[in-house]
Amino acid sequence: MIPYDVQEWLNLAFRWTHIFAAIMWVGATYYFTWLDRRFHTTDPEQVWMVHSGGFYVVNKEKMPAAGHTLHWFKWEAMITWLSGVMLITVVYYLGGLMVDGSPGQLSKGWAVVAGIATMILGYKVYDVLWLTVKNDLVGIVISYVLLVGLAYGLTQIMTPRAAFLHVGALLGTCMFANVWERILPAQRKMVAAASTGAIPDQRLADRAKTRSKHNTYIVVPTVFLMISNHAPVAVYGEYRMVVFAVLVLVGWGVAHMIRKQ
Repeated sequence: MIPYDVQEWLNLAFRWTHIFAAIMWVGATYYFTWLDRRFHTTDPEQVWMVHSGGFYVVNKEKMPAAGHTLHWFKWEAMITWLSGVMLITVVYYLGGLMVDGSPGQLSKGWAVVAGIATMILGYKVYDVLWLTVKNDLVGIVISYVLLVGLAYGLTQIMTPRAAFLHVGALLGTCMFANVWERILPAQRKMVAAASTGAIPDQRLADRAKTRSKHNTYIVVPTVFLMISNHAPVAVYGEYRMVVFAVLVLVGWGVAHMIRKQ
């Protein structure tokens, strides 16, 4: 155990970093989602905007123009995830919040192992599922059933607070891995093809766009799970699994409405 005052300062530092980086990451994600929709619903050529005393026009191109700096949006995801890992380590793994001695719970050490395995193996299951499934509705239903089942299973072996937090951490890991393992590699291949004068493979663009779309849906229930400890009576009570199952669907519904704006 680390001294309480040191833990408190680490908690503050990692939480501040985590929240601010997440704001930048999610903000950029929804901005580009909004921007892409404008090209499909208003003007297919360009989008005009006004902000902070200036006017901006954005064009959507199929290939990058030579001689221009290409700006990537990736470090926000990295910083958000890394600071989240450090935060969960300080608050839960070192803070003694994984178990409370209730019947059926694992020991503290094994509960930590289960939490880490949830993030790593959970993403692998999600990734393989969505690389395999051909129908979006089928993928959504399977994902939902697996997510609710995972949450229920974790509440049997660790505190409800730790269980819900680790489901949120899994969703955050899926978002981070989508960016670094699926979206960025596809974009790099497209840029490499364009630099040689070849036409980028549209399938790569479609795959990257699909995972980016997933992130806009995943993030809303993720935020709910991350802040759920501030409403323990409402969230962790007798009907916690009903609350979980309903609010995940509410989060997806809210994300769907935002995407349609």
